[in-house]
Amino acid sequence: MIAAAAGCLALAWWQWSRYESTTGSFQNLGYAMQWPLFAGFCVYAYFKFVRYEEAPPELHPPDAVTEIPAELLPQRPTTPPPGAGVDDDDADPALREYNAYLAELARADDKDTTQQTRGTGT
Repeated sequence: MIAAAAGCLALAWWQWSRYESTTGSFQNLGYAMQWPLFAGFCVYAYFKFVRYEEAPPELHPPDAVTEIPAELLPQRPTTPPPGAGVDDDDADPALREYNAYLAELARADDKDTTQQTRGTGT
């Protein structure tokens, strides 16, 4: 942790010196202010891990049931059971016509495949 924090502070000093040079820009200034925050995070994370080692958080017992609250998930859409409403074919004449067209294509395709010969093509 000390090496990581010291490295971050060294990088902050380096970026500050780049900002003060003639080729420095505001990007270097931003990095110079960002690296100390990284050093602070290293220190914070170290002490947080030490605290977890001293008093680890309570684990759920393996046989405990965990439940998702009912209001968390969206409700599933309900559909009426088959035959409990208007017949789909009667509801839309365009759909009925399209289904008839598809059935006709399927019959024509079946006739085509039975007439073809399988072999060498001679």
